Order: sequence, then C-alpha cells, then structure tokens
Amino acid sequence: MFKSVLAAAAAAPLFAGAAFAGPYVNVEANAGWAGNDYTGATTDLHLGYEGAIGDGDASWYVQGGPSIVAADGVAAETRYSGKVGLGAALSSSVSAYGELSAATPSTNFTTKDLNVGGKIGLKYSF
Repeated sequence: MFKSVLAAAAAAPLFAGAAFAGPYVNVEANAGWAGNDYTGATTDLHLGYEGAIGDGDASWYVQGGPSIVAADGVAAETRYSGKVGLGAALSSSVSAYGELSAATPSTNFTTKDLNVGGKIGLKYSF
C-alpha cells in the first residue's frame, strides 16, 4: 500500500555544493491520498553522508534509518529505509539526477520482499 508513497519520496539534497561534504540529517514526511481519502503517511528519520565527485559538478549521497509508517486508522509501525543518489550539472542551466531507494515491508529488518524504487530526472533552471 505504501510502495507508491515510498517510491515517490522526494530526494535528499542531490546537488551538494563543491565546498561541502559530510554528514547530515534528513527528516522527510510523505503523505498519500486516494481522491479525497487520506491513506496515511511515512516519515523518514535518516542519517546521511554526501560529497562532491571530481571538480564539484557532480555529487552523491547515501542515507538511511527508521521510517515511521502510519496508515489511516492503523497503529504506526517503525520500518527501515535507505536511499542512494547522484546528481550532475550537464550545463549551466540543466542538471540530471538519479536515486535508488529501498524499504523493509515490515517491522523486521529483512531484505526479503524489500520494497525498491527508483527515480531519474532532468532539472532546468531559469
């Protein structure tokens, strides 16, 4: 049920500045609706590390930690999730990014039936 919520999770900072590399905390809440019906929310409490690649026109990150899954009308569960991503400037106004994410399907820390998602995109800045 929450595969779409987890797969649609927004990326952590994909474009780290060339001068910054190091640890960070990312707290992110993603809620879902089916029409006007609220279905629930997932809140990630991640620790991560990011850095520049080469001359700083590209960056990477890795993050992970607990995810609190709260379906509407059901007691919240703590699961585990993580993300890895890359970002790169293609020109002064166009950049590309990609992310892979994974989350456990239950409160057990197991890779059996792991929920996996990915995203790739281009960003044009005016």
